Amino acid sequence: MIKKLSTMKIRTKLAFLIVLTGIFCYALFQFLWYNKYSVFEALDPVFHFSPIHGDENFLGQLYEEAANYDLPESETDTEAIQKLQPWFDLGDAYTSIYVYGSDGYYRAGKYASAMEDSTFRTFFDMGYRITGGEGENSREFPAEFKNGSGIIRVYFYHNSMFLYPYVLFCLCISFLLFLSVILCFISHKMRQISKIEHGILQMASGDLKTALPKYPGDEIGILSSELNQLRITLADTLQQEQESRQANQDLITALSHDLRTPLTILNGYLEVLHLKKSPEMEEEYLKRCLQKTKDIKDMTDRMFEYALVYEENETPDMESVPLSFFYDCLKENIDYIHLAGFSCEMTPAITVEKQKTSFTSDTTMVKRIFQNLFSNILKYGDKSTPVLIEVSYESRELKIRIRNKIKEADSSVPSTHIGLRNVEKMMSLLKGQILYSEQKQEFAIQLAFFADTL
Repeated sequence: MIKKLSTMKIRTKLAFLIVLTGIFCYALFQFLWYNKYSVFEALDPVFHFSPIHGDENFLGQLYEEAANYDLPESETDTEAIQKLQPWFDLGDAYTSIYVYGSDGYYRAGKYASAMEDSTFRTFFDMGYRITGGEGENSREFPAEFKNGSGIIRVYFYHNSMFLYPYVLFCLCISFLLFLSVILCFISHKMRQISKIEHGILQMASGDLKTALPKYPGDEIGILSSELNQLRITLADTLQQEQESRQANQDLITALSHDLRTPLTILNGYLEVLHLKKSPEMEEEYLKRCLQKTKDIKDMTDRMFEYALVYEENETPDMESVPLSFFYDCLKENIDYIHLAGFSCEMTPAITVEKQKTSFTSDTTMVKRIFQNLFSNILKYGDKSTPVLIEVSYESRELKIRIRNKIKEADSSVPSTHIGLRNVEKMMSLLKGQILYSEQKQEFAIQLAFFADTL
C-alpha cells in the first residue's frame, strides 16, 4: 500500500491529502464545538463569563418584582408602560424583556441596547448564522402582576460573548491545521525540486560526480532519476571523449616529433644536392632521400590507420564480388613482398570453377585488408623463412590462413596492433571473421569470408 502511494502522481497525492485532511479538520471542528460547554466551565473561573444559559437569580428577581407593578391593559397603555420601566431596567444591555397578557397579546417590552450597536450587531449576526442561533438564549415563564397574570419572555445575548469567539477559534484552528498540512506537502515537494535544481546547477558547472537525490516514483522522482541517468551518460561520454582526445593528442605529438627528424634530414640532403657541393655523393644522397620519403610515408600511413580504427561512421560499399578477386589480391600482394626479398608458399590454388563463386563485399576494403596484413609482414617478417599462405573454399566459406616468422630484432618490441585493429574493424563491417595468434616468434592469422546463398 505504501509503495503504491509513493508511485502516485503528485496531483493524485494532493487530492487524496486534501480529502483526508478536510475530513479530519471537519471532525476536529465538530469535536471542539460539541465540547464548547466543557471548555466554558474550564475557562469560566479565569475569565468569569456570564452564565451560558441565563442567570437564574435574575429570572427569580423578575418574577418577584413583577408583583409590584401593574400589567398594561394593552400596548397603547403608555401610562402603565411608563411605570413598568424600572422593572425593565433590571435587565442589562445584553437582555431583552417582553411582557404578554394572559390572552397571549403583547403588552410592553425592552430591546437589548447592545443589539442597537452596529459593531456588536454585525458580530452577532455573523456568529448567529455560523452557529445556527446558539448565541441567543430565551426563557419564558408566567408571573403575577398587581392587576393580574401575565407571561414574561426574556432573551439573553450573553452567550454570544463566549460562543462566537469560540466558534471563530474552532474555525481558525481547523483551517490552520488544514492549511498547514497542505503547505507542508507543497513545501516538501518544493524542497525536492530545489535539491534537483541545485544538482542541475552542479552539473552545469561541470560537477558530474555528485549524484542527484533519489525520490519516490512520482513526477519529481522520475525527473530526478532521468536527470541522474543523464548525468551518468554525460560523464561517461565526456570521459570517453577526453580519453580519445588525449590519445589523438599523444599520437599527433609523437608523429610531429618523428616526422620532424626525417624531414629535417631530407631537407638537408636536398639542399646539398641543390647546391651541388658533393657531386660524387649525389647517388648516395638520392638513395637516402628516397629512404626518408619512405619513412615519412610509413608514418603517415600509420596515422591514417590509427584514425580509421577510431572512426565510427565508415560504412562499406557492398557489391557482388567474385571469389577470383580475393585470389588476385593475394597474388598482387605476394608479388609485392617478393620484390622486397620475401619468399611465399601458397597451397592449394583455387580451381577455375570455384573462382566464379560470388560474395557480397567491398572491394576497396578487401584490398586494404590485404595491404595491412602484408605491410605487417614487410615490417616485422623474417625474410629467411617463407611466408605460408593456405587458401580453402568449403561449404560456401573462403578461408585464408597466413603464417610468417617474426624478425629477432622486432620480437621484443611491443606493437600497438593498429593494423590488426584496422583489419578487425573492416572484417566486422564485411560480416566476416578473423582469428590470429602470436607465439614462439611466429604470427598466424585466418580470415573467413562467406559466399552469397543460392
